[in-house]
Amino acid sequence: MFKLRPLGSARRPLSSTATSSNNWRTQSRQRLAVTSAVVAVSVLAYSGLKHTVIKNDSLPPASFKHEYSTEQPKGPRPNSDDTLNTLVWGSNSSQKLLPDNSKSEFIQSPTTAKWLDNVALRDLALHKEYAACVDARGDVYQWGQGGQPSPVLKGQNIVQLQSTDARIYALSSSGKIYTLEVDPMRRSEQDSIARSWWKIGWIWGGEIIGAFQEVVPRTELSWGERFISISAGNDHLLGLTSSGRAFAHPITNSANAYGQLGFRKYDMFSPDSKERIPVELVPRSVADPYAKASPFKRRDSQSGVTSEKTNTAVTFPFCPSIFEIPSLQGIKVSQLVAGGRSSFALTATGRVLGWGANEYGQIGLGDNVTLDTITVPTEVILWRMAQGTQTKCVNVTAGGDLTCFTVERTTQPDTPRSSSTVELLLSGNGQYGSLGNNLYTNAQGSPTRARNVSNLTQYDDATKSLQPITPYSISVSPTGHVLLTLNSNLGRDLLAWGKNYNYELGNGKRSGLAVPTTLNDADGDRFLLRRKKAKEVLDLQGHVWKRDVEVEQKAVAGYNSSAVFWKVST
Repeated sequence: MFKLRPLGSARRPLSSTATSSNNWRTQSRQRLAVTSAVVAVSVLAYSGLKHTVIKNDSLPPASFKHEYSTEQPKGPRPNSDDTLNTLVWGSNSSQKLLPDNSKSEFIQSPTTAKWLDNVALRDLALHKEYAACVDARGDVYQWGQGGQPSPVLKGQNIVQLQSTDARIYALSSSGKIYTLEVDPMRRSEQDSIARSWWKIGWIWGGEIIGAFQEVVPRTELSWGERFISISAGNDHLLGLTSSGRAFAHPITNSANAYGQLGFRKYDMFSPDSKERIPVELVPRSVADPYAKASPFKRRDSQSGVTSEKTNTAVTFPFCPSIFEIPSLQGIKVSQLVAGGRSSFALTATGRVLGWGANEYGQIGLGDNVTLDTITVPTEVILWRMAQGTQTKCVNVTAGGDLTCFTVERTTQPDTPRSSSTVELLLSGNGQYGSLGNNLYTNAQGSPTRARNVSNLTQYDDATKSLQPITPYSISVSPTGHVLLTLNSNLGRDLLAWGKNYNYELGNGKRSGLAVPTTLNDADGDRFLLRRKKAKEVLDLQGHVWKRDVEVEQKAVAGYNSSAVFWKVST
């Protein structure tokens, strides 16, 4: 131990012990100096990298200003903020995805539609040249072909929307079906036609927003019965009531060209008088059974000349009625779905009936049925010849010439060893890989199993058993691609497959996919659809509709395009 000597005292010679201790102190100071220098260099190096995002570090505070580009990145950022972002991708040729962007014909990957920020919708429809939606307030807006979003139907509390080439159909919360012309010029022209049919819609303040019409059932509904869903094909509309009754409505004179209406004859008001006139829409296969046959078979045996029969459907004005399908009377239907030119009814017992066009086998009657037209509702056989297995269909989705059947199979039902699996079966046109079976098949009459989404199971802690992973929602595009949301304990994955000529699959490529493939977000992670409580939801006028609203993301496959929007619960 060393003692301090008084100032001015004589210096004594150091002993050997003191000398060694002093050397040790010198070496320690040198090591400390070197360590301090290394720490200082490290701090300077880290401060030079202060703008580099390190994955394991915490995120910078909100007030931190980045010096790099602030350009909005493409693709979803699930946990970035509380903003409700609508994502769109695919063909933007008519500006139906981004109305304010006329330069981008294609959107290669999911991109945020800024004009829909913090807007939750009830429904969204992407058609060929236009798009339409129902905002949170229940008002219908339309845009596309260079036009900006504008209201076309207000004050009717709409909950569902269906789009066709010439008309938009809307279902209200009270169960009423409304229709209006797509073309604004034709909407104004219809104001002066058939005044007894039309109801004129108004914006508060006196401005006309167009003429719309209510489609009323020709058969009287029971007390408390109302329409709960609608589904539109190319030329026909199907409607399902709360009592399970099935109705059909002709949109054009081709509404029954393939027998998709389910009936031929009906009556309607004449545009020139108030009297009802009979109308008959005969399917082409009935009007000319030998339309696709050789001239030898088409030869008339009596006259000896070739018979050139054509479809007997006559041109008629718009029909304001919807009619009950006679062959389905007395059958309780739980789901009614329209394909492009076909129709499907899912019964309460889990059986499926299909009718209409069948050139690609889209009805799913098997490879042995080669008829291109099915005029009578016919059962689709989805079960397997396996002993002790119970099969039922739980959902049907159709679009264009493609049909999806969600089938649940239960082995050893009503026993302690009972177990269930869910399969996704598809039939129809698989030219673009839309069948999801890793094959490109032009026609598939026997429903085939889609890969990667069938027979999946997960462990459930509540029941302490394996439970099937089921599709949460399926959207089939009329042009040949499919978006599926798979619901599991880890979240809702978004999968896509099928046609991809216009980047409608959202992977930045134009090559199609023949198997369901998980989409990725901008960071390369799984594209998970979320559900949450939004702080506030805006309508399309920019006004706050409600606060603390339960919303969830929903995927929609439209004509050569796709979108993921926030759907509000109704």
